[in-house]
Amino acid sequence: MSTKLCGRIREDLEVLCLRTGNRHVGSPGNQEAARYIADRMRSCGFQVETPEFACIDWRDGGSRLLLGEEALEVLTSPYSLPCDLAERPYETAGTLQELEGRDFTGKIAVLHGALCREQVMPKNFVFYNPEEHRRMVATLEAKKPLAIVAVTARNPALAGAVYPFPLFEDGDFHIPSVYLTEEEGGKILSKRSEKLSLEIDSQRIPSTGNNVIGRKKGRTEKRIVFCAHLDTKKGTPGALDNTTGVVLLLAMAELLEGYGGDYGIELLAVNGEDYYAASGQMLYLEENRGRMGEVALAVNMDGAGHKGQPSSYCLFNCGERERRGFTEAFGDPEAFLEIEPWHQGDHMLFVMEGVPAIAISSGNLWEILSEIVHTPKDTLDNVDPEKLCAIALACRRLVGLHLEKRF
Repeated sequence: MSTKLCGRIREDLEVLCLRTGNRHVGSPGNQEAARYIADRMRSCGFQVETPEFACIDWRDGGSRLLLGEEALEVLTSPYSLPCDLAERPYETAGTLQELEGRDFTGKIAVLHGALCREQVMPKNFVFYNPEEHRRMVATLEAKKPLAIVAVTARNPALAGAVYPFPLFEDGDFHIPSVYLTEEEGGKILSKRSEKLSLEIDSQRIPSTGNNVIGRKKGRTEKRIVFCAHLDTKKGTPGALDNTTGVVLLLAMAELLEGYGGDYGIELLAVNGEDYYAASGQMLYLEENRGRMGEVALAVNMDGAGHKGQPSSYCLFNCGERERRGFTEAFGDPEAFLEIEPWHQGDHMLFVMEGVPAIAISSGNLWEILSEIVHTPKDTLDNVDPEKLCAIALACRRLVGLHLEKRF
């Protein structure tokens, strides 16, 4: 294993996870990370573009909720608007039918039960938006409660490690909202004679973000795309989600510095997987409209390098010949484990266009999702740089197999 490569991986991990600060979209840390990634790719001889998009940064100064004179522990919904409401009546709803049948005029809406079993998709999110979610948002916008208090449950399968989880995370939704645990929310539901006072100190801040795309041209229009999202959720170091993926892109830049094959190489640090609008993903799709057929293979890296775990991969849109090639590239069964396909990552940008794709992560992916990601626990203590080095070298073998026409 390359000592030099492992050294660069350690350095990149420290810069992106420790020195740049939080990398949520639109933040200074996110912008600094994009500049660092672009500079590193250029230093390896890649032609680099940094297409820009408009976005929202967001400041949270905290929220205060009183039930009568009793203070309840509450959190501000990401991207919520501010409010200052003193001693207002409230109305509750636990189902969509109750929500549609009740009057919230001049009241705070307290949502619970079936309405709060999973996070509501942002109103303009195009990749997945169930009809029930759209009805719920449309009903709330029509009934115009003064604010929303959401009582959310513990749901590792849908909300990961976060408890309570924000019911709304949407800069296009304009009703102020907070969320709290079932334990705290139960106090509201059991005291209907009290009134609520709610103060939210928050601010939406117009900003910009960038994708970072490094390219080396091949002798044909076909290209291999390696991708990873560079953004994080606000308030998490984002080591496994997804500093490790971005560092793998930079390791590939090092390994492919002298590349000159038939296929072009594209290193895509896409910006927005953990952002309500998926702005970087939408921008990339728009820029590649009608050109996805040029992608011979897409490799997405997210959640990779967890200490004490084998690395994992899963395949999409792949035939038997391609499967044999992947098995050859990731052939060490102790180091690489094939797992069931998962659909929560940026590989789906390519999968939905019919492109052969592989998603690289860690063998305990579901544990990472349910216990670590989007929390302060997602630190570099969880990361093994040597595993990242092994993944990068396997990806280099993958490129070599394509050049040898083994796929």
